[in-house]
Amino acid sequence: MAAPDPTAVEDTATAPAGDPPEEPVHRALGLTDDELERIREILGREPNHLELAMYSVMWSEHCSYKSSRIHLRRFPTEAPWVLVGPGEGAGVVDVGDGIAAALRIESHNHPSAIEPYQGAATGVGGILRDIFSMGARPIAVMDPLRFGPLDDARSRWIAEGVVSGVSGYGNSVGVPTIGGETVFDETYQGNPLVNVLCLGVMPTERLVLGRAEGVGNLAVLLGSSTGRDGIGGVSVLASAGFGDDEADADKRPSVQVGDPFEEKRLIEACLELLDRDLAVGVQDLGGAGITCATSETAAKGGAGMDVDVDAVPRREPHMAPFEVMTSESQERMLAIVEPAKLDAVLEIAARWEVRATVIGEVTGSGRLRIVTERGEEVLADVPAKSLEEDAPLYDRPMAPPADLEARRSDGAASLPAPDDLGADLVELVCDTSWVWSQYDHMLFLNTVVGPGGDAAVLRLKHPTTGDDTGRGMALTTDGNHLWCAVDPRAGSVMTMCESIMNLAVVGARPIAMVNCMNFGNPEHPEVMWQFSESVDGLSDALRAFGVPCIGGNVSLYNESRGSDIDPTPVVGVLGLLDRLDRRPPMPELVDGARLILVGETVRELSGSQWAARRGHRGRGELPAVDLDAVAAVAGVVRELVGAHLVLGAHDVSGGGLGVALAEMAVASGVGVNAARIADHVDLFSESAGRAVLCVAADQVRAVLDVLEAHGVPHSRIGVAAGDRFVVKDLVDLELSALRDAWRDRLPAAIGSGTTQG
Repeated sequence: MAAPDPTAVEDTATAPAGDPPEEPVHRALGLTDDELERIREILGREPNHLELAMYSVMWSEHCSYKSSRIHLRRFPTEAPWVLVGPGEGAGVVDVGDGIAAALRIESHNHPSAIEPYQGAATGVGGILRDIFSMGARPIAVMDPLRFGPLDDARSRWIAEGVVSGVSGYGNSVGVPTIGGETVFDETYQGNPLVNVLCLGVMPTERLVLGRAEGVGNLAVLLGSSTGRDGIGGVSVLASAGFGDDEADADKRPSVQVGDPFEEKRLIEACLELLDRDLAVGVQDLGGAGITCATSETAAKGGAGMDVDVDAVPRREPHMAPFEVMTSESQERMLAIVEPAKLDAVLEIAARWEVRATVIGEVTGSGRLRIVTERGEEVLADVPAKSLEEDAPLYDRPMAPPADLEARRSDGAASLPAPDDLGADLVELVCDTSWVWSQYDHMLFLNTVVGPGGDAAVLRLKHPTTGDDTGRGMALTTDGNHLWCAVDPRAGSVMTMCESIMNLAVVGARPIAMVNCMNFGNPEHPEVMWQFSESVDGLSDALRAFGVPCIGGNVSLYNESRGSDIDPTPVVGVLGLLDRLDRRPPMPELVDGARLILVGETVRELSGSQWAARRGHRGRGELPAVDLDAVAAVAGVVRELVGAHLVLGAHDVSGGGLGVALAEMAVASGVGVNAARIADHVDLFSESAGRAVLCVAADQVRAVLDVLEAHGVPHSRIGVAAGDRFVVKDLVDLELSALRDAWRDRLPAAIGSGTTQG
């Protein structure tokens, strides 16, 4: 058997005399000169084109996290209930009753900017495969989305395409989309953020890891055939920002194309394989395709693998080996199967109409070899671990903004008080149901609280028997670029506080967090400073709340025309409800009930939506956060909700108390008379760790007794009643006018006109 020819591809193409030299192959593939030299050291020779292509995708930012790994190690990741932490397809926690929950969040930012529908659709498909590759059935999706301003035509086009992609794939594959976020802001013009989270459940004994163990075991490729869609996607799209439209159009072939009906069959086939113990390990073919799946499973199993590139089913003719090995065609999985169980695997695949093909064999060599049919020629031969474990690790330069001190001294207190506080409030309210009304959020009939609540709530049923445990799971996703633009560390702390409060108002205690770290160009020292500060802020909050980070994703190079996005860490937090015997309180009001604000209001407007509307962005200092105090507030709110002493509850975050009260009023059609709010600072401050409780008049004393017993700051701010929204002598609006502004803003801006009803 011949060894791979190191001279098959020269490092630099030959150009005619007088012409400018062509770009070296390794640079065209996204590898640096130093990285090429490291590959030479690993191989002890010159790599050929196929090997360079394999290293280029595996050593990309998307797959290797080469700019971020050094910082991610600081996250707290351990707890007694954590079964699988960062580094696998998904994090897994024990939720009791013999049930494990798998949680994962990913980004599809760059593909969605080029092809919004397919970018978002394949983002959903990829996150589903991450979950069922662990043995869990996907039961819920959430989609934190961020777009440019709605007065920009391209941003509207991207938003419509992304929402259609999420709904088109999620609804068709049969997994409910139960919540998320939708944000429109100038920082995302040209570079949207499309993050997708998925939750799955499984019997704890069905948990599997992506390991290629057992010499002689077979690598079976399941699912779709392999095409040219998505070739080099992780390196082409995730390692560069966006420039002119023509250059962006050239990237469209790097965007994958999804098929949700193939995915549904693949889910059922893979879960049956695992139920019948027919697979040693299963791995999703996501970023870097077959190269990633084969090298990672071999490396994690301490084994090697021979892969027959000619055996891979193809949907297009004349595909070169490097195209086959790096294609990111969707709806594909790799299963490691004992030879004696192959016939049973093929029978299950045939019954579910899923293509199954043996493409390789586990070896004891520790090397990943790409061979031709019957092993007559070796096209590539590399140490399997080198594609992942030997990836570069960069400690990139970090530096705060040169004008940081000047920025922080320019607080929002310099802004003049508003002339019309009511008009300012109307500016800030926006109903996003235009987005989530396109999603099916009731599939499986597990959804107790869907989109529109502070956190989604699901019944916790046993995945094997379907029996209801009487308990619930809650999910929330949160991020706030305005806070993090002011102070990435403190803003990240506030983001985590918002998630904790979102869970508290539905009665859930947090047990696990995943994060999607969306940042600009890591080659800019200010961006790496932002990233490092954000990691530390999230870590501080996680330790204070006793919540482990069980996984995440890093999306860098989010920049457009040389401008980095504001730092946008997005967190997804899973909570448990120990008893779910009735629907948790919603962010709504009941006529005649009393309003109680729980938590301390810090009189600071820097980082707030109100200040940003007045051009004050990225300056000042955020409201100080006492994490112990926030934990106490969350705990007592959770206790009150669990004791059924609360009719309605809403966290106070973006937009402050004014927006929280307005959202509760318009959602329920009940007015507000809040006489105990001092001024616009109290109304629009976004200080962390607060919630508005709507309490029946005859339960007020019981609620106050609990709050006082815990020593939690609180104040009675008014009553829910009537058909007007009144705040002292500051605001006096007809509730119908506030409702119309809230309801119609997004549909009118998108172009679908005013909603009805």
